Amino acid sequence: MSKHSATVHFFLLMITFSELFYTVCSRTHPGDIKVLKDLKKGLDPSSIAPGSCLSSWNFSLDPCDYLFSEHFTCGFRCDRIVSGASRVTEITLDPVGYAGSLASTNWDLPYVQTFDISDNSFSGSVPHSLSRLTRLHRLSLFRNSLSGEIPDSLGSLSHLEELYLDNNHFQGLIPSSFNNLKSLKRLEIQQNNISGEFPFLSSLKNLYFLDASDNNFTGNIPSALPSSLVEFSIRNNNLEGNLPENVRDLEYLQVLDLSHNKLSGPIVSVLFDHPSLQQLTLSHNNFTFLQVPSNMGLTSKLIALDLSFNELQGFLPAFMASMPKLSALSLEHNKFTGMIPSQYALKVAVPGGNTSSFERLLLGGNYLFGPIPGVLMGMKPGYANVSLVDNCLYRCPETFFFCQGGNQKSLVDCKSFAPMIP
Repeated sequence: MSKHSATVHFFLLMITFSELFYTVCSRTHPGDIKVLKDLKKGLDPSSIAPGSCLSSWNFSLDPCDYLFSEHFTCGFRCDRIVSGASRVTEITLDPVGYAGSLASTNWDLPYVQTFDISDNSFSGSVPHSLSRLTRLHRLSLFRNSLSGEIPDSLGSLSHLEELYLDNNHFQGLIPSSFNNLKSLKRLEIQQNNISGEFPFLSSLKNLYFLDASDNNFTGNIPSALPSSLVEFSIRNNNLEGNLPENVRDLEYLQVLDLSHNKLSGPIVSVLFDHPSLQQLTLSHNNFTFLQVPSNMGLTSKLIALDLSFNELQGFLPAFMASMPKLSALSLEHNKFTGMIPSQYALKVAVPGGNTSSFERLLLGGNYLFGPIPGVLMGMKPGYANVSLVDNCLYRCPETFFFCQGGNQKSLVDCKSFAPMIP
């Protein structure tokens, strides 16, 4: 081997050794160690189960030193951000019921991208110092016992893509600063005590999933929602007023759940010819009538439609039997009258063609009268989920599975509602 070749090999060997040295001896940044210590110190010792991640955190060895203490890295991830030093980039605590307060920790982990302490028993308020996690992409605090107001400072996390605050005890309003979360794709705040009017979040151009259910929101449905929404649920609140016409502008929307509110007025026709909507749930409101779409639902993408427990009146809307993909329809507990349209019966009992058949058809709790369509009489249990109970139908004995589970209304009740019922 020549002298020149030996020199090159020695040089390459030194580079390899140098990289190995920095990888093995990459010390954790002192500030990160302090935050990890403060996190463990703020917990109730009795909530740290033996064998859990936190039980292995004794800080006698360097947290990010994979060679000497591999078990110690349980619950977080370290990356060598600068030569010779490692920074904590991910914290994920296993859901074993850790109890304590987040406020006792001064969060200063600027390289953390994922912070997940969900499904534990943390209590108290969310500290403003979480806003120091400036590179955070995912923040998950769901299913704890956190309370107080949602910090306005969370709106400064400009890289945040996923935010989970659901299943806690948060109160107050949604901070207006949330409009600054331009990278946000998923927001879950359901099952809290958040109140006030639902804010305008139309500036969140990347938000595709929003669940604000089971809170105390009041006022109207906001007329300006992110046009990128694919799924929007705000069920079980105290919203009032009419449905906004500009729901057609949510061109990617597939799932809309506004049930269990106090909404009223018409169910607007744009919902029945929406370009992408597949699942619509408006049950348990005060809607009084339906607007018939101009194309009679022939271009509808709806697969499941639930309008039960409202104040809808008139004849059953025949156009719903023309919706090509509709397979689940619930119109229970309204004030519909008239006879069951033959189109409904055929869509249940005679599958085929270019349209989906009704696999679920729930019409109970109305004032439908007349005979049961003959095409339904030959159906056997299990063929489809059909319910016609609590109506004014002529002869609906329990020998038919769709008449089981409830009687028909009395003749007195039927005639008091609609004298034309025979």
